[in-house]
Amino acid sequence: VQLVESGGGLVQVGDSLRLSCAASGGTFEIRAMGWYRQAPGKQRELVAVITSGGGTTNYADSVKGRFTISRDNNKNTMHLQMNSLKPEDTAVYYCHARLRLRSMWGPYDRDYWGQGTQVTVSS
Repeated sequence: VQLVESGGGLVQVGDSLRLSCAASGGTFEIRAMGWYRQAPGKQRELVAVITSGGGTTNYADSVKGRFTISRDNNKNTMHLQMNSLKPEDTAVYYCHARLRLRSMWGPYDRDYWGQGTQVTVSS
């Protein structure tokens, strides 16, 4: 199973970007997905999460009202619409997924991470 991110780039303050993350490569059930980010010299932090089916979302206070997380369950993809971008949003953004897999001993959950995509907001 792998997570592949896309959509990062260099934008100006106030611009918008849409990040996407696609899960592929096996048979699994998506339990939850989320976006994290890590700025230079800082710890990785949670940006937004969305539960199975997209019924529940949570956001970091710093992005509430500007970012929207969504899922396309049919395509095993997740998106992060980022509006009104600020310089402090500059970071590497990582896709995370908790997947339920199946083994001969029964189902189990496992966490996966994408490779990261750079978002740079220039003032």
